[in-house]
Amino acid sequence: MNVPSLLLAGGRWRCFPVPLGFSLFQGLHNSCCRKESNAPKKIIPHVDFSDENAKESGKALDKLFSSEQQASILHVLNTASNKELEAFTLLRGKKSLSIVEHREKFGPFQNLESLMNVPLFQYKTTIQVCNSILNPETGGKKRKLQENRLLRKLIKPEIGRERLKAINSIVSIVSGTRRIAWAHLDRKLAVLDWQQTEYCRLMKGTYLSSVYLEEISSVISKMPKADFYVLEKTGPSFQNSSLFPILLHFHIMEAMLYALLNTTFTQDGHHQVLSMNRNAVGRHFELMIGDTRTSGKEVVKQLLSESVLKEEPRVFFPLDKIVHYRQMFSSTEQYRVEELYDSLLQAIAFYELAVFNTES
Repeated sequence: MNVPSLLLAGGRWRCFPVPLGFSLFQGLHNSCCRKESNAPKKIIPHVDFSDENAKESGKALDKLFSSEQQASILHVLNTASNKELEAFTLLRGKKSLSIVEHREKFGPFQNLESLMNVPLFQYKTTIQVCNSILNPETGGKKRKLQENRLLRKLIKPEIGRERLKAINSIVSIVSGTRRIAWAHLDRKLAVLDWQQTEYCRLMKGTYLSSVYLEEISSVISKMPKADFYVLEKTGPSFQNSSLFPILLHFHIMEAMLYALLNTTFTQDGHHQVLSMNRNAVGRHFELMIGDTRTSGKEVVKQLLSESVLKEEPRVFFPLDKIVHYRQMFSSTEQYRVEELYDSLLQAIAFYELAVFNTES
């Protein structure tokens, strides 16, 4: 069968994001029919921001915070540097700089009301900033929740942050219609192994399980032991029914790899095999054009060059292997061996997006 060039060039599937909407009626229901809660509430009164009511708004701040809380907030506002103020989520960017400039020009803040004289600060903003100073952990919790949401979109199944932090090496695996490739990288982004294998008996229309089992088992037998094995996540169903055989092949490969890798390398009953969002890797290396991912060949070529030319390259290819890898790349450069390139890029993106970004 003829396989479209886009599929062989690395754009083997496309992701169609589903927009998330919010129902108007749901919003009205939530605003009008909220249940009473026994938890203490922070009430932010409605304020008219006209000049005649500005003073009343400022005085209202004193009623929302105790004298001890006001003293703590003013101490931070009057002594913290610009960098220290940016540690609070709501004071990042121009707000922290505006506070420092106002303090240098007009002297220390005498009360919370005077904070409303700073550009970008109105009554509601001032209350939110004061609360964030009194409860700095809130911003950290929000950032952690955001990181966890991004991680869930990037990797399946879910994995604890502690296990990610402890990773020493991974094997990144990408399979196509004619070959499978893998890259073994440690946490220093040193390439320990990088190779590919072609299979000729698959995609013949029969999809014999025994043939897949034999081929994939042979490939796995050559793979080194690692903390995790990262597979490229299979995309959604193709709209074109003629491409169904390709989709079926990818699903069989993914299922076989999951089963055999977990059986071969399982440790303490934990999942050792993860799948990673293909388009997320593409966006990380700026390879996406709309929903289509372009070839990673030039990125890999640049990484190989930097490993020789730069003192601290992004990816380190050991000196005893760099010649072999450069020769391997040169011999395949005229062909479209996207699996080879993608396996390396996926490993790099896994460390940079999932491991390093979660370390505190």
